Amino acid sequence: MDKNLLIIAGEISGDLHASKVVQRLKEKSPDTQIWGIGGDHLKARGVELLQHTDRMGVMGIVEVLKQYSFFKGVLKQVLAEVDKRKPEKALLVDYPGFNLRLAPELKKRGVKVYYYISPKVWAWNKKRIPKMAKCIDHLMVIFPFEKELFQGTGLKVDFVGNPLVEQIDDFLETAPVELPWPSDRRVALLPGSRKQEIERILPSILSAAKLLEQKIPDLSFMIASPNERIEKLVNEKIAELSEKPRQLNVLCGNAREVMRQAEAAMVTSGTATLETALIGTPHILVYKTSAFTYWFARSVVKIKHIGLVNIISDKTVCPELIQQSAVPEAMADATAKLLGDSPERDVMISGYAELRSLLGEGSAAQHIAHILTR
Repeated sequence: MDKNLLIIAGEISGDLHASKVVQRLKEKSPDTQIWGIGGDHLKARGVELLQHTDRMGVMGIVEVLKQYSFFKGVLKQVLAEVDKRKPEKALLVDYPGFNLRLAPELKKRGVKVYYYISPKVWAWNKKRIPKMAKCIDHLMVIFPFEKELFQGTGLKVDFVGNPLVEQIDDFLETAPVELPWPSDRRVALLPGSRKQEIERILPSILSAAKLLEQKIPDLSFMIASPNERIEKLVNEKIAELSEKPRQLNVLCGNAREVMRQAEAAMVTSGTATLETALIGTPHILVYKTSAFTYWFARSVVKIKHIGLVNIISDKTVCPELIQQSAVPEAMADATAKLLGDSPERDVMISGYAELRSLLGEGSAAQHIAHILTR
């Protein structure tokens, strides 16, 4: 392959998945110069970052509009570097709000566009499919049902497997790490990786945890933060709140270990819900956003569920408590049903086994590295 690759991974999950691809690419071609947008995982692989995911990870229409000038500046910055460095190929990872604006500009410049983790056209805005076909050379999807959506468009599409399967399988083979749980009855709290999620969702999660603690006094709780910036936001928010459990610790990193050691979990909608399911920890899904963003999403999204576990399974495996339903009392009640031996817990574990069988085998990162280098 060309020794100069642009990579764009604007969110924490995409940064992790992209880093696995870079690892495989470096094994094949150690002197490849890789640069672009990413986070700590890509940086650790030697990728030169123009922008960090800490600034790029914004979700919701209102929130994005507030930072419109910033994102416009980043797009201009990336294209200026493309004009200077002239990469032959670009790997765009998820992050469609930015990447689908960047892709046509790259095509104009003769850059071959490889897109990993498709925009969720199966959920909303299928009108994007023809536009994607015009500006993407090769699309690599992570859910088996996605490939058929692009039939007849002329776009080359491969199902490469789901990256979380290999990552979680590797993780589950490692020895457990001792964590500072206050007691042996453990509930994981994952309030998200974005500032607005911490602001909107963490207070309800902590109130629900306090209600659970009142019912089951020996319960303890741990919040897993993806990085130091989010950990700081979490601790600041905790300090502001009066409704919070007594036995609570905050941990930076080791989110998967927190999930593995927990008896149950409350998880903000996103990749973490799928991770939790593949690890095998029963959980509830919670989400809150701005009223306008929620209204808009409800008006355009054409699927029954918002959680990846339920979408892939095409049924309700995990409870989804969204917007007005995400109140502490309901969250506490739903979580309590997953603690100890219960029918709800057994049914969910069975659903996880079915989910795992749907996601395929092998290494997604290895597959993508092969595509990029052939």
